[in-house]
Parts: sequence; structure tokens; C-alpha cells
Amino acid sequence: MRPLSAVELLEIWERGITHSAVERTLALLAAAHGEALLEALAHLSIGQRDALLLTLREWTFGPRFVGLATCPACGERLELTVEAADLRVAAVAEATGELSVQVADYTVRFRLPTSLDVAICGGGDLEHVRDALLQRCILQIQRAGVETSSEPLPTAVVEAIVSRMAEVDPQADVQLALTCPQCSHRWQACFDIGAYFWCEIDAWAQRTLREVHILASHYGWREMDILAMSARRRQWYLNLVHG
Repeated sequence: MRPLSAVELLEIWERGITHSAVERTLALLAAAHGEALLEALAHLSIGQRDALLLTLREWTFGPRFVGLATCPACGERLELTVEAADLRVAAVAEATGELSVQVADYTVRFRLPTSLDVAICGGGDLEHVRDALLQRCILQIQRAGVETSSEPLPTAVVEAIVSRMAEVDPQADVQLALTCPQCSHRWQACFDIGAYFWCEIDAWAQRTLREVHILASHYGWREMDILAMSARRRQWYLNLVHG
């Protein structure tokens, strides 16, 4: 994997405006891998994919993440600053292949969800998406040693599967432990690297195009020549334009 150029980021942003979140994520990673096969990237576990995305974001905008959160208890707005190292979770060796859990007389074999699963099951409320993902990821159900698939799984079995998935692929579900400075309420907030990174790219792309417009209008330079400059050099010329 390699960093993306300004031209590549703008091209992905332009195409991604009308794409789904999963498609945007895979497009970013495919470009960073030299247009690696989308199919191979789509079959990575969510945690494996997000680990790559976290690295790519760090290469693109640096290791610091700044954001806002709202306290669910009192509504206070919190400004957060997190380092990439704090968001990176150690990978588990068995993250690929089949997994299994045993609860009471149930034995269930399953695999981790992938971007392809999310793309197919996306839409609707969270409970519906979770159920659809489980149906796709479960490979075999045995009850008292007899294979079955005609009955819904007990809640305890479903919880065991979800817990095992989170244990094996922890990068897929990064939770930030937050404390409100106003009311001292504590809670956990999910951090979605894909959504966060895309918001940054969207803001960067619009800002960069405005800079290109200003410099092209003032100096008559081509877009590709302006984008080939470092951000520092572009800013230097912008300062000259604005006096």
C-alpha cells in the first residue's frame, strides 16, 4: 500500500460523491494498492479493512484525529483529539477462516463479515442489518449434534457469536471511552474510520478546488500543475495573491 496523490484523491472524491460508503472505502484502498482487485479487498474482514484505512488516513492527513461528540445525558458538546496509535487495535491471527461457538446444546460455525456482506445487507435499522449479516456469515448450525437451520437462534447464542466476532476482529468495532466535563456522565462512542476519513476528504477536496480556482485564475496555471505542488507551496502563492 502507498500514499495517494492529490490528483488521485480528487478523482476518488469526484467518483465517490454518488457511491455508497462501502464503495468509497474500497475505491480508496484499491487506489492505494495500485488498483488491486476490488474482490480481494471486499473479502477482507471489516477489521482488516479498517486497519488499512486507518494507515492510509494517517499517511494522508497525519496521525491526529479531531472531532466532536455530544453528551447523551446533558447535551454538552465535547471536542476530541485522538492519536492514530490509540485507535489501532492489535490484529488476531485467526481473523480469517472459520470460527465457532458452543452455547448449551448449540454449536455454530461462522465467519467474519466483510465489506461485501455489508454492501449487500446495508440499509434499514441496525437490528435488521445485524440479523442479515449473521445469516450471511453463519456456515452451519448444530443442535445436540444434529444439523439444523429451520429455527431462529436463541439470544444467548447470537450474543456469543457477536462477542466472538468482536474478540477476533477488534478493529471492526472501535469504541471511544468518553467523559462529559459538564455532568461527568461516561459513555462509549463508536468510531467509524470510513465515515470520518471521507468527511475529511470531502472538506479537503472542496478547499483544494477553491485554491486551484484562485491560482489558475490569477496565474493561468493548469490544474495538474497546481495539484503537483506541495500544500505549503500552494499556500505560499495564495498568500501572495491575497496580498
